[in-house]
Amino acid sequence: MTTSPLASPAATRELLEAFGLATKHRLGQNFLIDNHVIERIMALAGLTGSERVLEVGPGIGTLTLALVEEASRVVSIEMDHELEPVLAAHAQAHPSFSFIMGDALKVPLASIAEAAGGEPTVFVANLPYNVAATIILSFFEQMPALERAVVMVQKEVADRIAARPGTKAYGGYTAKLALFAEVTGRFEVPPRCFLPAPHVDSAVVRLERVAAPGPEAARTMRVIDAAFAQRRKTIRNSMSSSGFDKALLDVAFESTGIAPTARAETLLVADFTRLAEELDRLGTFASDAKDAR
Repeated sequence: MTTSPLASPAATRELLEAFGLATKHRLGQNFLIDNHVIERIMALAGLTGSERVLEVGPGIGTLTLALVEEASRVVSIEMDHELEPVLAAHAQAHPSFSFIMGDALKVPLASIAEAAGGEPTVFVANLPYNVAATIILSFFEQMPALERAVVMVQKEVADRIAARPGTKAYGGYTAKLALFAEVTGRFEVPPRCFLPAPHVDSAVVRLERVAAPGPEAARTMRVIDAAFAQRRKTIRNSMSSSGFDKALLDVAFESTGIAPTARAETLLVADFTRLAEELDRLGTFASDAKDAR
């Protein structure tokens, strides 16, 4: 099983001291110090040596050093410029590793592909928890070559990712992510596995792509956003309040067999997809097509 030489309290402290660094809670820095967790992440990632791996928030490179052992290329995006010397040392020691300093949500996709020698095919990361959900959805939506992701997130985010309709955790985010990927693995990670120990529980989730991004997905995401905009209202009232024409909604509900009195959290992702397709057939998104031209 693949491990990391930095996944221990002693090794982490030694490296931090060597580079004169300290953890920064404002950046969500909690360094992984448990090689058993590294082994389980790598097992879920299932790397064969041909993958171009993208990582966000490498920190001091604990997970990175495991990834470079099994991937063809590894590109990491790090926001904390004080960590640049550490990552530069790793890059010098491992020719298959490169890194980009910046905000993962703002780095141009072309820059990532250039650094990776092509579009990333796998996303593996111990994500900064304050932006984890946004990053996961954004990458699946914008990176068509991305086949799967294995990400460490706050337990509550993992619950949202894997939630089922009719449960409290199920919401617009869950439905939108499900357009692109499905959960195929998960395990919990207790606070003691980090330095310093966070005040929240964590979980690692594996996501497999089920569909590529496209105009159909974009339209369905608009429907999902409108349906969940006012969660306590019926789907008809919530969507009409968000600008959808009531008359067209009524036709679409009748055609798809979706009850207009239902609430968004009770609908399957397939329901939102069918509703978006019918609304598109009725010309609801015609202005979008004109704008695209």
